[in-house]
Amino acid sequence: MKYSDSQEKSGEFLRRTIPLMRKQTAAFHPISYAVWYEYVAGINPLLTASLDEMMKTGLVLDEEVTHSLYQKHIAEIDEEVAKRVSSGFQRVLADMSHSAAQAGDQAHKFGAALEQWSGGLGEDAGVGKLREDTQQMQGAIASLNGRLNQSQQEIERLRQEVSRARQDALADGLTGLTNRKGFDLAMASCLSSIETGVRGPSLLMTDIDFFKKVNDSYGHLFGDKVIRVVAQTLKDNVKGKDLAARYGGEEFVILLPDTPVEGARILAEKLRATVENGRIRRLDSNETIAKVTISLGVAAYRPGESAAEFIERADQALYASKTQGRNRVTVAQAN
Repeated sequence: MKYSDSQEKSGEFLRRTIPLMRKQTAAFHPISYAVWYEYVAGINPLLTASLDEMMKTGLVLDEEVTHSLYQKHIAEIDEEVAKRVSSGFQRVLADMSHSAAQAGDQAHKFGAALEQWSGGLGEDAGVGKLREDTQQMQGAIASLNGRLNQSQQEIERLRQEVSRARQDALADGLTGLTNRKGFDLAMASCLSSIETGVRGPSLLMTDIDFFKKVNDSYGHLFGDKVIRVVAQTLKDNVKGKDLAARYGGEEFVILLPDTPVEGARILAEKLRATVENGRIRRLDSNETIAKVTISLGVAAYRPGESAAEFIERADQALYASKTQGRNRVTVAQAN
């Protein structure tokens, strides 16, 4: 059971939770209560870190943010946990199957010995009944083996479905890139694994210049095509542990766990030039339109800063690129 607190302790958590919930605009419902209960109980470190960061900025939780926190930190299926559970079931079933196979071998040997023994004694009612029971036991063991094998196959199928469902939940439907949720998880994992004295990751943020004008001039279907083309350009230029994600709308991010800031800048310039030199045709007339460009911001991780602070510096660098004329790369100051 997830919550095993005593009545007294849960009552104390309730008293501490209500004042926090009153400060939000989200309604008093079970999802909201679960978020704040786990916060005051201190049983969900990632949720606690997210809420602390939000409260530090003065953010008030509405329904959308509350549900997002619940889905991300409480309701989400953890793939690693699912793997461990399914692996545990597999091991138990394998042991049971092995034991059943051994029992079947022993039953078979006993049945063969019984046949030889009864052959020397002639037909005897007691011996015949014993032989019949032995044959039934052999059949039952064989049936058990079959069911155990089917169960193992079913567990493996379910494990693969859980894995696929998680991958689908973390993918952007339009571009196939990782979505915002997947990026947030990857960033949290990346920052939590940084060792003392080891250089941290670099981050690129980019969006499409004058994208509203593209939509207004050519329609949303063409706008979607532009987003997909830019996304494919990013995907073609990331490798290894690097992660490209659609951050929202026409904005993208690339997380580079092992790339120094100069390497990130070079990659950003390459992406900028590739998009600028490309041409996109209209869906209806096959007409080539004016060039599409992107602006980019680059930041290197500062030891000790939060994910939100890291992203904010990259976003400020992106904003500088846009205010200075667009179609350019700006690197955030190191200190």
